[in-house]
Amino acid sequence: MLVELRIRRYNPEQDKKAWWGEYTLDDVNPNESVLDVLHRVKWTIDGTLTLRRSCAHGVCGSDAMRINGANALACKVLVSRLAKENSESVQVQVEPILGLPVVKDLVVNMEPFFDHYRSVKPYFVNDDPLPENGRERLQTQEDRIKFDDTTKCILCAACTTSCPSFWANGRYVGPAAIINAHRFIFDSRDEAYEERLEILGQPYGVWRCRTIFNCTSACPRDIQVTKAIADVKHALSTGQV
Repeated sequence: MLVELRIRRYNPEQDKKAWWGEYTLDDVNPNESVLDVLHRVKWTIDGTLTLRRSCAHGVCGSDAMRINGANALACKVLVSRLAKENSESVQVQVEPILGLPVVKDLVVNMEPFFDHYRSVKPYFVNDDPLPENGRERLQTQEDRIKFDDTTKCILCAACTTSCPSFWANGRYVGPAAIINAHRFIFDSRDEAYEERLEILGQPYGVWRCRTIFNCTSACPRDIQVTKAIADVKHALSTGQV
């Protein structure tokens, strides 16, 4: 398959503004991923291309980028899925995710994203003495299912950087921070849910969500992001978790 690839390029050391690099690759296997295609460019055509990736299996979340206008993990998007039916060629456009400062080419500065993540206390809080068995705090399956979905987050930032509310104002904590707060707010063993709800009730917290659903569509782990945000809004409104 012939791949006509456009990559948003930017090197702050020499570029005043971003530009489009265009590359044509032939004999691409339709079952190759966009990450595979980017590797071919970097390894055989232009070694200056900069991107972030690690596991290449959709687990680490490091290769989130905009592919043909939608956020996704480059390792999970197959070239064949971007081509029209029975076509022998495909056009692929790749850009860095939006709303975060571009460091170089497809790499963005993730620190603002992780600052929001840290702000919601994304860790287990329980200062009570350990149970008699001394090892674990037991939980029913019914209680576990309340937050099971939001434990799947891999912090790729695909949801947050697909959100128009985040694009409009980077102070908004964003969907990823909210779902990671959700994971602990609805954990029956945790004792800091009131603190997290207070944080998310602030002006740049959960009420900045406009229920656009971009976040749910962008999530590579199929987390019901908008539903989790609605759960948090309901908890804030009713005082019940």
